[in-house]
Amino acid sequence: MRLHFLRHMALEDAGSIAAWASDQGCSLAHTLLYESGTLPAIDSFDWLLILGGPMNIYEEERFPWLAEEKLFIRAAIAAGKVVIGFCLGAQLIADVLGGRVTRSREPEIGWLPVRWSAQAREHPLFSFFPETSMVLEWHYDTFSVLPPEAEALAGSEGCAHQLFMYKERVFGFQFHLEANPEMLERLVAVCGSDMQRPSAYVQSSGEVLARKEYIVLNNLWLAEFLTRLKELERRRKL
Repeated sequence: MRLHFLRHMALEDAGSIAAWASDQGCSLAHTLLYESGTLPAIDSFDWLLILGGPMNIYEEERFPWLAEEKLFIRAAIAAGKVVIGFCLGAQLIADVLGGRVTRSREPEIGWLPVRWSAQAREHPLFSFFPETSMVLEWHYDTFSVLPPEAEALAGSEGCAHQLFMYKERVFGFQFHLEANPEMLERLVAVCGSDMQRPSAYVQSSGEVLARKEYIVLNNLWLAEFLTRLKELERRRKL
């Protein structure tokens, strides 16, 4: 299976997904959009994974490649690819599917609880998650209005929409299950000023770095989700 990643900044890479892909025998390729990388042919990958970044989906004048990226994401979805977005990636998916991305009521940065819907707890792709899960948040915007036909699967006190699914092949995670220890340390070192903003949902760098056990859990949860999704896709092709 061939995975292709869209990257928006050097700090955010495939994270724990790289280890899962290696275990599963998957190939990995990347487009570095922040370096004006070339987007691949649609038939050159099976899954498209869209990572996070500091820009907003509506900043096309400042980041002109956003417009091309949105067209590419739309084409990948139309081609029936598995498409998974994290944070900015999820917001881009929501936008191209007809949702609305706006500033969140409050920023969320740190380890915060999300609560899974009854539908998610009954779905085979998500049923293993604890009803309330501590996940890594780092965002100011969110998909405030979900796309038509998208199903809301998780939310939090500070942000109503934390995860959506579209036709069981497209997934938008507002949070960062993919962040491994190295990525988290880079983010805190470079983007630590984000943690100085007063908010009920913003934690200090010390609080975030102290909870290494949460990183392990988040990475395990993501690996289980990806494994179940891979099996679902295999059965669909039989």
